[in-house]
Order: sequence, then structure tokens, then C-alpha cells
Amino acid sequence: MNGTPEPPSVDFSAPAAFCLETCIALWQPLIEGLIEAVWLVDAAERRILAVNQAAEVLLASSRERLVGRPVLDLASTPEDLFFWEDVAAGRADPLLSETLLRRDDGALVSVMRRVSAISCGQGGQVFVVGIGDQSAHRAVEAELEKLVAELRATLESTADGILVTDLEGAIRGFNRRFAELWGVPEALLTDRDDAGVYTWMAESVVDLVDYRERIRAIRDNPLLEASDVWALRGGKILERVTLPQYARGHPIGRVYSFRDITQRLADEKRLKLAAGVFEASLDAIFVADAGFRIVAVNPTCEQLAGRCAEDLVGKPLTGCLAICSGERPIQGIEQALAQDGVWQGEILQSRDDGSSFPCLVSLVRVLDEERTPIHHIAFVKDLSESVAARERIEQLAYTDALTGLPNRIRLTERIAFAIELARRDGIGFAVLFIDLDRFKQINDSLGHAFGDLVLVEVSRRIKGCLRQVDSTARLGGDEFVLLLHGADGSGAEKTARRLLAAMGQPLEIDGMKFSLSVSVGIALYPEDGETLDDLIKNADTAMYHAKECGRGDFRFYRRQMNIDLLTRMKVDHAMREALKADGFRLVYQPQVDLRTDRIVGAEALLRWTDPSLGTIAPSDFIPIAEETGFIVPLGDWVLQESIRQAEAWQSRGLALTMSVNVSAAQFHRSGFVESLAQWLSGSTLAPGRLELELTESILIQNVEDTLARLDALVDLGVRLAIDDFGTGYSSLAYLKRFPIHKLKIDRSFVCDIPDDQSDCAIATAIINMALALNLRVIAEGVENTIQRRFLMDAGCDEIQGYLITPALAPEALVPFAEQIGLLGAPSALDRSE
Repeated sequence: MNGTPEPPSVDFSAPAAFCLETCIALWQPLIEGLIEAVWLVDAAERRILAVNQAAEVLLASSRERLVGRPVLDLASTPEDLFFWEDVAAGRADPLLSETLLRRDDGALVSVMRRVSAISCGQGGQVFVVGIGDQSAHRAVEAELEKLVAELRATLESTADGILVTDLEGAIRGFNRRFAELWGVPEALLTDRDDAGVYTWMAESVVDLVDYRERIRAIRDNPLLEASDVWALRGGKILERVTLPQYARGHPIGRVYSFRDITQRLADEKRLKLAAGVFEASLDAIFVADAGFRIVAVNPTCEQLAGRCAEDLVGKPLTGCLAICSGERPIQGIEQALAQDGVWQGEILQSRDDGSSFPCLVSLVRVLDEERTPIHHIAFVKDLSESVAARERIEQLAYTDALTGLPNRIRLTERIAFAIELARRDGIGFAVLFIDLDRFKQINDSLGHAFGDLVLVEVSRRIKGCLRQVDSTARLGGDEFVLLLHGADGSGAEKTARRLLAAMGQPLEIDGMKFSLSVSVGIALYPEDGETLDDLIKNADTAMYHAKECGRGDFRFYRRQMNIDLLTRMKVDHAMREALKADGFRLVYQPQVDLRTDRIVGAEALLRWTDPSLGTIAPSDFIPIAEETGFIVPLGDWVLQESIRQAEAWQSRGLALTMSVNVSAAQFHRSGFVESLAQWLSGSTLAPGRLELELTESILIQNVEDTLARLDALVDLGVRLAIDDFGTGYSSLAYLKRFPIHKLKIDRSFVCDIPDDQSDCAIATAIINMALALNLRVIAEGVENTIQRRFLMDAGCDEIQGYLITPALAPEALVPFAEQIGLLGAPSALDRSE
């Protein structure tokens, strides 16, 4: 009766004054004609007065059992019980609602019921109860809900995003996958903001203009079926399929399905790329089935095998590659495939012409989802160029590029092997260290290219002096090392002499003939070292000792050599520390004029006493300073200190010429003249009171540069003397050309005068030559009056030595001069002035 208009109220208070039975009799035919179940209830007794047939069917009971029955028997809900209690209290209102009825069989029936009151006159009242059975309706609703739930589950379980709209575009439904694919915010979905969802989708697309045109075309054509692909700004690529939705043959909306094809496109791209790589690969690729029969090959395979693809497909893989034992791969390969799924190794592949070439084969097993082998793929790389390159790299890594001899790395391996062999067999061997003498002069004068040719020729001669079991290596520059297997001291000496003899033969390179010597150091295993480093170091030490002894010879290593080397290192370090801590001092040996017996000058002599090493003679530490280059800062200090001291004497009235020795390294140093000029400009000492003593070796090095420096010094006013004249490369040419003021006769020509006639003749010759060239002469090392008289008679100008006095401390020289009455000696002593 849901939706049925409430029946009009009937007034039984008419003059006819029907009774209750008359009312029932009047209503019975009426309710029988109704489809719905109806029964009449006495308001006072709350008993059923009448029912229709539909009520009997609904309640599964008979009229006889229902009429007169309390209506409460049919009530199954609290609402019904409360209603009839209100009826008993006389305050019931009409009722329309769903409820449950209990049938006689105990079943509950869902119904829609309406209860209305009817007056029957004389105060009587009847309630008409109309019942509509809702069971079928509920069943339909339940089925619909089930269908909807199944549809929703289907939509949510699909991998595609689904969007359903009506013809106007209003969103009627979607699944979560749709929201995930488009990244739609939850707020837009919960608020049912269709416009916001569409805006979000449009703004997510890369090509917005095309997207909107497609949407417009779809909406303008309700029957359009379309498929397109859209790239989103987030990087996804979506495929959209749109289909019209029909109801009873008419379009009522549209269903959009969206699928993420980003991975599929990437996979397709990779497959396409893989196919391209397969075809274009420079490596041969064989694809075989589980039984190792070829199913596909790439073009490189055809080139490698020298056969076309049609001839290769179907053939055993082992027939094309040298990995077989019959028609199966060798057992080790199959075991590796079964265990690791891959095997890799190098093989020697044969060509049709019978030649062979190296190949690298990588064999891979491919499994299906059930881990059953379905394919084997062989990647074959021709290693011909790689092997050649590897051999070349190995050659470059282990050989000297210039001479082709083994290099330091290879030498290290061979000496290490020789040590192991010697320890096992109890035999020794020898290591020879070779260095070319004065090779730097060849490079400097003739160029490095010419020097390289010399090294190549030297290498050839060295190899010619060795046995096949011996090894030679070039360490770099002009240094070579020889390894003589099983050689003792005698065998090493014989080899060294062969080397010296071979190198003593003149060399002819580019039409130039010249001679070259080598110095050789020898270390023996195990006497001179049991490690690689010790052997090479000690052989090197012995070689330097050979150079110190005159070059062009060989020396065996002796432990004292290392002690000497260690001493030199200690001395070098101590000298540097002493210069920082003012540990050096100068003493001064007076120089006397033979004609006046007056002191005319003093030579500055360097002295050093170390707290740990004690007093060290200049003859011991000066060579080390020259060897290490420390002579330059040390010599600068001597010059500055000598100028300061001469200035101090000058202030006390003792005008002396200060003689200072200058080393070759100091003299040729860039900026030497400028530094000296600066020191003199900062002093009150007259430049003419400073005399620089130069060795003859300085004058013959780079003559033009030397002459320019000497002229610059003379321009400063500094006087120049040649020290130890006659012991070096004495030449009248440079005496004539260079601006020299004085010659010093070396003590070696003075000590044996007058007993040695040769020394007398040499001293006399030097003096006469100086007189002829208008140069002053001074003799050093004069120790007795006989020597003094001889020199004075020969015409010598000045002397110095123990006859006068040993070298004096600066504070002792002034009292010495006062004691012999020579203070205030005249300054004009130079005969050339």
C-alpha cells in the first residue's frame, strides 16, 4: 500500500446507525477486492474482526484461525507492540512504515503496512491494517546490490582505470585505479567535483590543446568509439579507450578505460633496440635451443662462420664453435651452465682456410618460468685485435720504448725470481749497475735525439756482452741494470771487463765518431743484499764509487761505501742546520807583501764544528756541499760575512783586501752579480777591497757567459784572482782575454821548493808569465824562510802560509797586525794601478 492514497474516513453516525457487525459486513466485500492483505481490528478488544484472502496467503493461515485472534500475535517488532498499546490507551495515530510479520509457520515477512482508524457509529472504532508484501522487492534489491558489488569488485580488480559518465559528461562512477593513474587528489573525488576532476586531467596532459580537441569530438558524437594515447607530465603514458554506454538500444553515457602503457612502450622500445643490437652487434650471437641446435644467428655470425644463416640454422652449435665433445659441449662447460647458468672462456676458432684466431665465448642458459632450459645464447667476440693490443700493452708495460730492453717492472720480476731460485738451489747471482759517463754533455751539446741514438747503440753493445740466461734492463736516462744468473765475483768481473772493452770502442752515429765510457757497480747475492732494493741500491752505490775514482771502470760493492754515503747524508743535513743556527765561522789568513813585509790582505777560510760530528775539515764538507748544491747558500753567507768583517776592520783603520773563494755553482748562478752588487751597496767597504778567487774550471765553462760576468764584476770595482793556478786547465788564451788581476800559485808547487826542481821551474814560470801579463802573483802554503827567499828572488809579489801565521779569528787579526807593526798599510799595492 506504499504510495496508495489514504482511504477516506467513513462516518457511521448517520441516521441509519449501523452496528459493528454491519460495518464488518459492509467492509468485507471491499477488502476482498484488494490485492494487498487487509485485516480489520477491533479498537477496543484489539482483535482481528475480518481478513481478506490476500491476508490468508500472506500469513499462511486460514480466515478461521485469524478472525478473533489478538492482533499482538502478529506483531514482531517493538514499534508494533507500542502502537497497539497506544491503541488500547486511546491515543493511536495513523501508522505507515515497514515492519516484520510473523507467519504461522514462524517465518518473518518484510512488509509495508498502513494502519488507519475508522469510526463505526455509537462510539465504535475499527482499525484497517493494510499490508504490502516486500519480500520480492527486497529480493530484487538484494540481487541488485549483489550485482552492483560484483560490478564494483570487477572494476576495482581490473588493471585499467575506469571512468563512467553520462552523455553530458557528469561522472557516474570510477574505480581507484583511475584515480591512481591520473593522480587525482582525494578531495576532488570525495567532493564529487566533476569540473575539478576534468581540469586536473587536462592539466596533467602534456599536449593540452590536442587533448581538449579530442574530448570535444567525443562529446559531440555520443556513438563515437575511440582509442588514443596521452603522455602525462609526470612521465606516464596512458592509453585511453572510450565506448558509448547503451540502455535499451539507446546511448545513455560513456565508459572510458585508461591503461598505463609506459612499461609496455619501454619494453617494446627495448625489444626493438635489442633486435637492432642483435643485428648490428660486432660480436657474433648464436641462439640455440635446449639441445644446442641453432635457431637464430646475427650477420656477424655469418661472417665469423663463413656461412649464411640458412646453412647455420638447425645445425649443432658445437659444430660452429670449438667447445664440443661430439654434439654436446665439453663436460666442464655443461657443468658450469647447470650450476651457474653461464660459462665464459677463450677458444681458438678455425677459419675455412685452416688459420685460427682467438675468440672469447660467453655461453648463457635461458630458463622459462618453470626454470626449465629453453635456449642457449653464445656471444662470440673475435679477440685478434684485443690480443695484439694486449701484447702491445704488455710490451709497453714491461719494455723500454726506446731501446726495447726490459724496464724496471720486468727487471723487478726477474730479480725476484732469481732470488727465489737462488734460495731454493743455493746459488748466487750478480747485479751490475751501469751509468754512462758524461752523457749529459752529449744531450746538451748534440740534442736529445742524438742522445737517444747513443742509448740504442749502447743497449746493443750491452746485449752483445751477455749470455742468453742473463738479463739487462734500462731503468731510465742513461742507467742500465744487468742480472747475471749463477755468476760469482769472478764471473761478474769478466762481464764488467767485456762491457768496458765493448764501450771503449769508438761510436759512430750520424757520421760522427766519438768515444764513450761507462762506470759499473757490482753487487753479489747474497753477500751484498738479500732483497731486490738492497741489491740495486748497493750496485748503484758501487757505480758512484767507480765514478768518484775516475770513471770508465768498475767497482764491487763494499759495506764501507754505504757508510760513506750515510756520512755524506748526515753531513749535508748537519750543514743545513748549522747555517740556520749560525754554526759556521770564518777565520782569516794574512797575505803579506814580500817587498814591504806588510799585511796587504787576508783570505777568508770557512770552519765548522758540529755538536754531534765534531770539527769537520773543509776538505770533507766542501765537496759534499758542492755535490748537493748547498755550496750556493753557504757561499753567499761567506761573501756577506766577509764583506761585513772587512768593513769592521776598515772602521778600525785596518784597510785590507778581503779574498774570498767562489765556487763554480755560485758564480754561474743567475743573479750572482746583482746580489753581490746589492751587498756591496749596503756596505761602506770599497769594492776594490774585495777580491774573488776563482778556479780555472770556472773560466772554461760557457766562455761568453763567463766573460760577461767577469766584466760585470770588474765594473763593480771587484778584483779577480785565479786560485790554484797551474793545477787545472791553464791557458794563456783566457789569461789574455779575461780581466784577471792576480794569480795564486797552488801550495802543491810550493811545498817542495827548493828541493824539487820541477816545482821550482813551474813556480818560476808562473811568476814570469804574470810579470809579462802585468798581473800580481801570490803563493800559498809558504812554511819556511827558504821558500820565502826563493819566491821573493823569483819576483813573487805576495805570500801566505804558516811562515806568517795560521789562519786567525777575526778578533785576533788586528792585535797580530799591531804586534808586528803593520797596522795602516798603504792601500795602493797593485802594480797595475
